[in-house]
Amino acid sequence: MRYFVIALLFISQIAFSQLREPKLVLDRTKETIWVDSIYNKMTLQERIGQLFMVAAYSNKDSVHFNAIDKLIREQHIGGVIFFQGGPVRQARLTNRFQSKSKVPLFIGIDAEWGLAMRLDSVIRYPWNMTLGAIQDMKLIEKVGEKYGQQSRRMGVQFNFAPVLDINTNPKNPIIGNRSFGEDKMNVTERALALMKGIQNQGVFATGKHFPGHGDTETDSHHTLPMLNFTKQRINDIEFYPYKKLFREGLASVMVAHLNVPSLEPKENYPTSLSYNVVTNVLQNELHFKGLIFTDALNMKGATNFKQPGDIDLEAFKAGNDILLFAENVPLALEKICVAIQDTVISEKRLEQSVKKILRYKYLAGLNNYKPVEIPYIYDDLNNADAQALQYQLYENAVTVLKNENEILPIKDVANEKIAYVKLGDDTNTSFLNTLRQYTEVTEVSNDSLHLLIDDLKKYTTVIIGYHKADGAWKKHDFTVDELVKIQEIAKNNKVILDIFTKPYSLIPINSFSDIEGLVVSYQNSDVAQNVSGQLIFGAIDAKGKLPVSIGTTFKVNDGLKTKKLNRLGFTAAENVGMSSKALARIDLIANNAIERQMTPGIQVLVARKGKVVFQKSYGYHDYKNEVKVKNSDIYDVASLTKIVSTLPDVMQLYDQKKFTLDTRLGTMLPAFENTDKKNITFKELLSHYARLQPWIPFYQATLNADKKPSDKYYKNTLTPEFSLQVAENLFLRNDYKDTIIKKIAESKLLPKKEYKYSDFTFIILKEYLEKETGKKLDVLSEENFYKKLGANSTTYNPLRKFDMSVIPPTEEDKYFRYQTIQGYVHDMAAAMQDGVGGHAGVFSNSIDLAKIMQMYLQKGNYGGIQFFSPATFDAFNTCYYCKEGNRRALGFDKQQLPGTTGPTCGCTSKSSFGHTGFTGTMAWADPEEELVYIFLSNRTYPDSNAPNTLSKENVRENIQKVIYDAIEN
Repeated sequence: MRYFVIALLFISQIAFSQLREPKLVLDRTKETIWVDSIYNKMTLQERIGQLFMVAAYSNKDSVHFNAIDKLIREQHIGGVIFFQGGPVRQARLTNRFQSKSKVPLFIGIDAEWGLAMRLDSVIRYPWNMTLGAIQDMKLIEKVGEKYGQQSRRMGVQFNFAPVLDINTNPKNPIIGNRSFGEDKMNVTERALALMKGIQNQGVFATGKHFPGHGDTETDSHHTLPMLNFTKQRINDIEFYPYKKLFREGLASVMVAHLNVPSLEPKENYPTSLSYNVVTNVLQNELHFKGLIFTDALNMKGATNFKQPGDIDLEAFKAGNDILLFAENVPLALEKICVAIQDTVISEKRLEQSVKKILRYKYLAGLNNYKPVEIPYIYDDLNNADAQALQYQLYENAVTVLKNENEILPIKDVANEKIAYVKLGDDTNTSFLNTLRQYTEVTEVSNDSLHLLIDDLKKYTTVIIGYHKADGAWKKHDFTVDELVKIQEIAKNNKVILDIFTKPYSLIPINSFSDIEGLVVSYQNSDVAQNVSGQLIFGAIDAKGKLPVSIGTTFKVNDGLKTKKLNRLGFTAAENVGMSSKALARIDLIANNAIERQMTPGIQVLVARKGKVVFQKSYGYHDYKNEVKVKNSDIYDVASLTKIVSTLPDVMQLYDQKKFTLDTRLGTMLPAFENTDKKNITFKELLSHYARLQPWIPFYQATLNADKKPSDKYYKNTLTPEFSLQVAENLFLRNDYKDTIIKKIAESKLLPKKEYKYSDFTFIILKEYLEKETGKKLDVLSEENFYKKLGANSTTYNPLRKFDMSVIPPTEEDKYFRYQTIQGYVHDMAAAMQDGVGGHAGVFSNSIDLAKIMQMYLQKGNYGGIQFFSPATFDAFNTCYYCKEGNRRALGFDKQQLPGTTGPTCGCTSKSSFGHTGFTGTMAWADPEEELVYIFLSNRTYPDSNAPNTLSKENVRENIQKVIYDAIEN
């Protein structure tokens, strides 16, 4: 690899001083010996054959493959350029073709945005226009390295990239997104970084399309475009990136089919056939000594002026080394052969190109050719690092052009009512799903503009997403109706317009004055949509700058910075020092648990360093296997209620100095003032160190002799006296909630002071919170936390807000309520409190719980809001009785103490905290690893009294162990 890079510099006439190094002189000698030995063995026809690279398609049939075999065998062609097909098919063809060639073939491909430009089943990198918005050149170099790695894995020696065209003409039909932009400095900087990345991987880069295709209005595939500028202008603009890259070691150049009168005096004569352009300008004036390729010789920009055979001859006479995509190789070879025999072309001229070709083959390692290895080729081309890089690229590319009144990022989600309107004809799923990860977003659509405007009146902010299919050459123009729709919506609403297309799409918009927020996301890929959604809500900040001008309104390099709020974002595991391959083992554990009927369904989420890296759902709502679990489904989280509802409310009161850790229960609640519990301190209470009974089956006292709900306590219809709903068509008398507190107050203390987990703690704290604040606990948690966090799927009594279809059932109750428990809290005591318990009752999903745990991890801060002080969090996340054998902090569970069992895998840090729940749930956070882990299930379905195999088999803990094992740095 080192020799490849240094020798490449040599060919480009750089670093001559390095040639004095003994090893390099020896390598150079070996190279010369190999090149001369091959050349001297060749016949004239074989030498001429080296000039040709023919088109190959791995998606065609055996007739096509056999034709190339014949060209290799009979015409001794020097290489092939692959077009459409697939990785395995191309790799097999590469091996086939190489095996038939006396001299190893050059393999080339247009991979301007990676191999996906030509091949299916391969990750697609962003267009150059998107990369043009990125300001970090190290990222662009990483992209080049990925291109190089892909090419090398496929046995490709030439990637025909980077594009050096400076796209100063928005109407350019063929370059556009393929260009890094309209500014010569920006284009050069990015092209250089990409080139370095490619060539650092032992693959040759090719600058194109010389002398410059950026300021044209026609496509050279169909006609001969005109570049009607002075030589001085071309030297200053179009040549600028070439000159810079030549000095830095660019291996090769591709010459375009252009009509450039200032460089070629012959009227309408293609630059690819021009001696003046290829030899006088490119080689003599610009001093380029690398390989020179023609653009494809089947393109109309060339074939309209010469016939097959003649066009190849003229291209070689012009000074090109390699003739790309010749239409008739036998005829072309014959014509060049005759020209040499007739001394129209000297043998020295032929020797110059052929030995240069052979030298590059030596540098590419073709002197020791090895076939492409087929196994694992898909995995190698689509590795996790490649996906991780996608997130980095779009995070650095997405560009904010307007941000009036700091509409971006959206901050106060509690008081926003947000609508989303889709424009364009391509998918918007990833964007809308991402927006909905942050708060409630309603998609609004109506064919009638008048009715649409009316529908949008009730919303505070409207996000308009413009989605067009990704395609480098596809039109991304707004329709007239869409332009009118944008203007009318913007007149009546606060608007954020986000376009997932090339920036030029904005040109037809006459005025942006009514648009408060304007975002250019460049492409409509899933990652682009995801990242753009994150930016709108502040999980990331805006970094991109516009690579081209948009009329007179926005100039190249425009781009506003936005504030980053500490909300959860989304990325690939590798971007936060984890292995996605290792995390994939979660699938095995989750699916095994479902197959063995430990639970019907599961949700799992993993976040690290503020980024969700794993969010999946498994199984079904029940064992009928009809309704699949989705990430948005809402589970009964059981005892997680303690730390996601009651505890944060308590922490706020502590922060407000409403009590201290030594405040006594008798002081907090009058019901305990004259009991044996009056001296229990707050610290003891929350540490489960207060000698309280674990629980009381309150419901049993309300059953009749048949073990059914007694008419004394229950009615089947709602009445003013019976309004506490415990299940469908089952209502408890209102005064029973006082009975629960009374029974706790009258219960006996345990004889020994030791750790004993008790639901009483949080039943008591609910009573305290409601007395102190004058608000019901569900209202308190909603106002204080859920609305502000954007945890809109977190609630008590979910059927009052959500359809039952999104809530998995928790039990077929055959001992209390005698019905399917779905959408009503499973815990009996919480159900008897109208579904709102301090210890149970909350329903939620993995992403909402992750927000709450992340808020804890950030010591009370989330979304720019400080919910309570860091000192308060530290006070509550302290184990005060560890020396006494009690692992608990205040409300939080902690890692088990040495030599004991507990809730975790035993691999968490001492500072980690969380809780588990009876329905098969777990929420855990680790400050040292900046880690959040959520596990939700309905393992109690259909029978909560059945053996808890989910717990016995350590399913939650085993997944947690996988998560920790996935941490790499």
